[in-house]
Amino acid sequence: MRKSPVRRFRRSLGAAVPLALALALAVGLPAQQAGARTATTASAASPASAAPAPSAHGARHTGAPPAAQSATTATGHTGRGRLKASELPPLAASDDNLKKPYGETAKPPARPSKSMETAAGGTPGKKRAAATCDVSAFTTRTGSALVRQIQASTTDCVNTLFNLTGDDARGAFREAQMATVADALRDGSAAYPGDASTGMPQTVLYLRAGYYVQYYNADAVGPYGSTLRTAIRGGLDAFFASAHSRDVTDANGETLAEAVTLIDSAEENARYVYVLERLLADYDTSWNASWWMLNAVNNVYTVTFRGHQVPEFVTAVEADPSLIDSLYRFASGHLALLGTDQSYLTSNAGRELGRFLQHASLRSKVQPLAVDLLHAGSITGATAPLWVGVAEMTDYYDRANCSVYGTCDLAAQLTRAVLTTTYPCSSSITIKAQQMTSAELAATCSSLRGQDAYFHGVVKDKGPVADDRNSTIEVVVYDSSADYQTYAGAMYGIDTNNGGMYLEGDPAAAGNQPRFVAYEAEWLRPDFQIWNLNHEYTHYLDGRFDMYGDFDAGVTTPTVWWIEGFAEYVSYSYRGVPYPEAMDEAGRGTYALSTLFDTTYDNDTTRVYRWGYLAVRYMLEHHPSDMATVLGDYRAGDWNAARSYLTGTVGTRYDSDWRTWLASCAAGSCSGGTTTPPATQCTGTDARELGQNCARAGQSATTGNYAYLYLRVPAGTSRLTITTSGGTGDADLYYSADGWAGTGSYTQRATGPGNGHTLTVDNPPAGTHYISLYAVDGFNGVSVATAY
Repeated sequence: MRKSPVRRFRRSLGAAVPLALALALAVGLPAQQAGARTATTASAASPASAAPAPSAHGARHTGAPPAAQSATTATGHTGRGRLKASELPPLAASDDNLKKPYGETAKPPARPSKSMETAAGGTPGKKRAAATCDVSAFTTRTGSALVRQIQASTTDCVNTLFNLTGDDARGAFREAQMATVADALRDGSAAYPGDASTGMPQTVLYLRAGYYVQYYNADAVGPYGSTLRTAIRGGLDAFFASAHSRDVTDANGETLAEAVTLIDSAEENARYVYVLERLLADYDTSWNASWWMLNAVNNVYTVTFRGHQVPEFVTAVEADPSLIDSLYRFASGHLALLGTDQSYLTSNAGRELGRFLQHASLRSKVQPLAVDLLHAGSITGATAPLWVGVAEMTDYYDRANCSVYGTCDLAAQLTRAVLTTTYPCSSSITIKAQQMTSAELAATCSSLRGQDAYFHGVVKDKGPVADDRNSTIEVVVYDSSADYQTYAGAMYGIDTNNGGMYLEGDPAAAGNQPRFVAYEAEWLRPDFQIWNLNHEYTHYLDGRFDMYGDFDAGVTTPTVWWIEGFAEYVSYSYRGVPYPEAMDEAGRGTYALSTLFDTTYDNDTTRVYRWGYLAVRYMLEHHPSDMATVLGDYRAGDWNAARSYLTGTVGTRYDSDWRTWLASCAAGSCSGGTTTPPATQCTGTDARELGQNCARAGQSATTGNYAYLYLRVPAGTSRLTITTSGGTGDADLYYSADGWAGTGSYTQRATGPGNGHTLTVDNPPAGTHYISLYAVDGFNGVSVATAY
């Protein structure tokens, strides 16, 4: 996703020579020759955390907004630049977001919500019937009626309230409503049975939703003051005093995990330090069987992470630093978790201990404990998550004493130890990898270079947009999602609760280095796949050739339907794989095309990615002239003109045809991808002459012979891409800027089985360029396309 961080990548000439010579003389081209100098062979190419709302009773956190509804909510997967270590949150308890395809909603927890099994007062173990979630049921009720409505609802229903705005937000979450629900938490805690049968998960989740919504809609909701502060303290005091709040079960863990997050949402970090210490002390390996209990203890680190922005919390720890001791005891006492599925618990404890180095008053306390944890780990291996987490904190908060920790020049240390392979893929692409074989590097390079040609064939650009200096991209590949989580934050300043991150930077700045930070999808082994490689690489190409300026400029109007939809379209169509999830959505017919032009990142991921894909595919394949106009405006940075064209000129004109197309798509017409982009056939009278963004189909030659083509490139061309595809047999691709290309005379070549080859020529000189297809095995029906 091209998005800011949430704030928001296979041979001699024959009898053809005399005929070729005659044709060459007739048009003033050099003769196609049987032998010449051998050139250097070119590379072949074939195809969240909690934070409080502003309020009258306390200062707003300066960090991220309050946690959203899902325990596995993903962060954005693109960013403009490096985040500070102080901005990087603890690792999440779930790695779902690292393994799910874009557009897929968060997976349900391994242990489903217990509140989904019974209504309040119902029979445990019996699944609740689905019910419509009516917002007015919450906005029109007050007092005990509101409480009963919340407790009778499912957590899925309450989760939808995180999206309220305007009058609905005020109706549901004004201070009086929140105080009523906080009092219900207090009253319900006295007899809390340790499960969802009395509606406690919904009650706590409703309060979290209120703080979240008020943060973003303070004017609509109104201020929160002493009334709510008194009530929330009473509610949380009573809950944490309940004996069953310490039950080690999923049934209790659901409410407990939400209540720990609520501590921070309500800015009560200082008051409940004892709860944090208790959770850290109570944890043992029996908790590992409970998804919700693991979330509960991991949420401790959210409260400490955000607590540094609450003066009362810092003051409390300065007065009694026992919380620091608790973090140290947890990290040092649970080293055996490193290398397991619960590794994040230990590494988070070390990271959060190190974060206290920012306070001079606590540094003498923290420093020896941090040194001890660093000695317990190493920069690579199973203990690396702990070592890197602590090292990152020492480097950021106490760099002057780096020699004490052994973390001087940390970035260089990490690069030397981890990214041991540098592979120059092309003049514009460099791969830096932790562990990839030569074959894996070559295949990845081939995929990226082939995508270059495919991309240019689809969008028919004329080179980079004005003021874009992002002429190269660095593709960083970690060996697994776990390695990505261990190292990427410290090395590149990114949150890692996502499927990889594209960092665009400022494309107009000299020396800017765009970078895609990725990882191998280890869960797909023995197959090798870099997760989201082609989607993210599309963002780089789209940003350079289609979207003027940086990310923020590109989303001044709703362009997300194109940004994410196009990345999905290229990723699937270029690889020639179906997108069944999008086809399923087409069958549902949820959105009019005209509605999708309004998509933003505030919409759900299914609309952003899967419906974005459908909209882009429809427009590119059925209305290319309209897309040429829109892309022209995008390239010029005339966002308002593009917006006016989509909402005015196009408007609802195609909505009816769109519905017909969706039905056909769902029935199977869209079931396959294609590696041949929509291409215009070249129209020159010489059947060998290629041109700008066009193709010559039907090329053929018998074994050992050639098919010859050429084109004339104008001065100032920044890149020429040559692509072959389709047909039967086996054709190799040769190129020369000096005369007819062949196996003995070429500037670049792309060889190997099949007919899918790509060559990229950067800054080609003005004049005639020569392209030959050599028949390793007689070929027929091959298409040759050129783009510049």
